[in-house]
Amino acid sequence: MELGYTVWTWLSQEHNNWERDPNPKGAFEQALREISHLGYKTVENFNWFADHYMDNPQEVVDLCEKYGVKFVNLYHYLTPDWESDQRKGLEYCQFAQKVGAKYMNLQIQTWKDMPYNRPTNPDAIRTYAEKAMVIGKMAYEHGLTLCVHPHANTPVFTMEQIDLFLSLTDPKYVSLCLDTGHVTLAGGDAVEAFERYIDRIAYVHLKDIDPDESLHPEWPMKRFLALGQGCVDFKGVFRVLKAHDFQGVVCVELDYQKVCHYESAQYSRNYLKDVIGI
Repeated sequence: MELGYTVWTWLSQEHNNWERDPNPKGAFEQALREISHLGYKTVENFNWFADHYMDNPQEVVDLCEKYGVKFVNLYHYLTPDWESDQRKGLEYCQFAQKVGAKYMNLQIQTWKDMPYNRPTNPDAIRTYAEKAMVIGKMAYEHGLTLCVHPHANTPVFTMEQIDLFLSLTDPKYVSLCLDTGHVTLAGGDAVEAFERYIDRIAYVHLKDIDPDESLHPEWPMKRFLALGQGCVDFKGVFRVLKAHDFQGVVCVELDYQKVCHYESAQYSRNYLKDVIGI
């Protein structure tokens, strides 16, 4: 297993309507410096981060070498514009290949209006499975493993929906990025989910969650926490990963910070070291 951190949060201001940092390159370097200091070995970032380096991907390679980390994953999104999604997907696959990434996460189009949790929609899942296969083949041709991320406010969120989605996709081209926070938010048990999907999991997101469902009804994802601050059974999750000799990346992520990115990353790193032993 390789331990990583998702650094897109340094480039966005989550408490200010996700306004992007006016100096994204400076924010990215700060993220690398801080997570490297804490002992994380890999990084992941959102697709739009790449737009600032398209003319010179070597900048990313050089920065990662400077701080002793590897750039392993570029996170792509599906939108209402499928033609654009494919065009940008190809550009991001090419970029990811140039910076040495091995994975591309893929998030299905989200909704921001209530109700956030919606009944299973087989037609929507089938449509997104077909789109994931297209992007998955594109990623495969560039030496990347596509990892679809079951996510709140999307048609692929609950374990029932994940089951259907996986049945409609080829594991050669479509794997999973399973997220401990999202699977718990969906009402599932993280340990059970990791046992069920271990053969399709290529990449992992680690986040904790407050079990109080009455908190933040306006945006339930604000319940996410640094590792060890909530209810996720991380010992159980890591037992599953180790039992199946998981060799991928386990990547810590946190959308909303209590204080700052460094403090959150430090708290999670201490938990992983002191409690999990990695």
